Amino acid sequence: MSPRKRITMNDHAAEASLFKSRALFTFFSVVILLSLLLVNLYNLQITSFKDYETRSNDNRIRVVPVAPSRGLIYDRHGQLLAENQPFFSLELVPEKVKNVSETLDELSEVIELSSDDKQNVLDALKYHRRFKPLTIKNRLTEEQVAEFSVNQHRFPGITVEAGLKRHYPYNGLMTHALGYVGKINSRDQDSLVRNNLWANYAATKDIGKQGIEKFYESLLLGKPGHLEEEVNNRGRTIRTLKSVPPEPGQDIYLTLDLKLQQKAMELLNGRRGSIVAIDPRDGGILALVSSPTYDPNQFVHGISSKAYSELLNSKSKPLINRATQGQYAPASTVKPHLALLGLENKTVTAKTRIWDPGFWQIPGVERKYRDWKRWGHGWVDVNSAIISSCDTYFYDLAYKTGVDSIANFMEPFGFGERTGVDIFEESAGIMPSKDWKRLRYNQPWYIGDTISVGIGQGYWTTTPLQLANATAILANNGRRFVPHFLKSIQDQTAKIDTPPDELPPIVLKDPKNWDIINEAMRDTAHKSRFTDARYTAAMKTGTAQVFSVAQDAEYDADNIDERLRDNALIIAYAPYENPKIVLAVVLENAGWGGVNAGPVARALLDEYLLRDSWDKTK
Repeated sequence: MSPRKRITMNDHAAEASLFKSRALFTFFSVVILLSLLLVNLYNLQITSFKDYETRSNDNRIRVVPVAPSRGLIYDRHGQLLAENQPFFSLELVPEKVKNVSETLDELSEVIELSSDDKQNVLDALKYHRRFKPLTIKNRLTEEQVAEFSVNQHRFPGITVEAGLKRHYPYNGLMTHALGYVGKINSRDQDSLVRNNLWANYAATKDIGKQGIEKFYESLLLGKPGHLEEEVNNRGRTIRTLKSVPPEPGQDIYLTLDLKLQQKAMELLNGRRGSIVAIDPRDGGILALVSSPTYDPNQFVHGISSKAYSELLNSKSKPLINRATQGQYAPASTVKPHLALLGLENKTVTAKTRIWDPGFWQIPGVERKYRDWKRWGHGWVDVNSAIISSCDTYFYDLAYKTGVDSIANFMEPFGFGERTGVDIFEESAGIMPSKDWKRLRYNQPWYIGDTISVGIGQGYWTTTPLQLANATAILANNGRRFVPHFLKSIQDQTAKIDTPPDELPPIVLKDPKNWDIINEAMRDTAHKSRFTDARYTAAMKTGTAQVFSVAQDAEYDADNIDERLRDNALIIAYAPYENPKIVLAVVLENAGWGGVNAGPVARALLDEYLLRDSWDKTK
């Protein structure tokens, strides 16, 4: 066996140098790492101390938004129209529930949940943030709250929450004026974010959807408060560190008169139509009724798809506000305005008479435009033409005046334009002209079109609110106000009245023409519906065709579809000497205006002017 060879070191200096370089490298590496550690410690404990303290507090302190109470809505006499009622709801935080579908099935054994309830929750989860509560069921009874409280340990992430919800004590009576509040949807949220208003809804799930509730949302909403709570690592509250109370929304008082509104709805008695009453002295809306209506309370807590579909597809269209969105031919109710135009441009005078044989013809044209009275009215002037509603007189007047003159004169009365009322649901109606027809249909205007306009038919359409507003201008001899609902605002200290918005008046070349027209309307009233009234009134009725009758055909209401029968209309105001109320009534497919709409107007004026509690100073 050969002996082991020994390894000898040939270069001691080289090995010493290598050792030295490695030792220095290790030393400097340690120094650099220690320096980095010290710098990081300095950054953590000194430079970034406040940042990490804030993060720590965020984990330790939970900020809980507190919803403000929504402002209340009253009528002009202080009667409560929209209130807030306490309620209990079942809430689910998605991130705290392992399996939502299974949890809902198990929960339905404790609290009754329909298949629609479950599906609505599952559908909402697709667009809902997982850390925000989601409502499972609203309006829990006290028994349901008690039952869930006993079993709450079985359902982590699900709680019962108490709050206030909007409630409308008169159900459908005020729906088309007040509107309603509903859950904030994705469209609402996008709009709020765009307008930098989303922070105001941190604790609020509802928003005004229509009517007064939507138009005055910023007044009614209020501002949210918040609680700062200290929590442990399990999220359980240890103590409340700070409380900032919410600012409640402002209460508002409307110009509406509850008793008059109730009377108007009673008189409609379920018939399709609308009634609008205005105080001509300031434009305040005293009553605004659209029938049929619906209960807005069902929207507050979330209406079922079935119930909403029934409303949406109903032939009677209860979702439409007929008072501001319904567009009707004004028929003979605008004959006073047309007569005023004739007097103003001197097409006729108060003494001008024409012969009415029961029809009128365009010179050189064979077609006859029939009067409603087949044998005619004989000799008529402007006063008797308004009283008897002589079509022939107004056919002739329109022919001599021309449609563009009619359109230009009617514009300041508000026809063909939105009134500016303080709700968003409003249509402009149509005040036709040659240019309008060219733009709308790319067709020329014909003389026959003008003749129809002369009796408030053809292309001319108006809303009941526009009709009431135009009548108020007549009653005021040209003074104009923007129709409105808001009367006053109640803030923290006082009730502040809102001034009416007055427009420049209509000034006639001859102011006596106002008297001629209003006297004719007064005579119309007291030769028919107001003969025995304890006050002096003025009125004009109208009967609007829904479809055209052939020249030689006879209109027979008994043998046509009910929805093709004539609309009944009336405008009225009283007292004649100092008007305090103006009415416009439209009854769909009711037939003759004087017979059907007349009694409604009389009953409403009696209600308002003769009631025992009426304050004649107001």
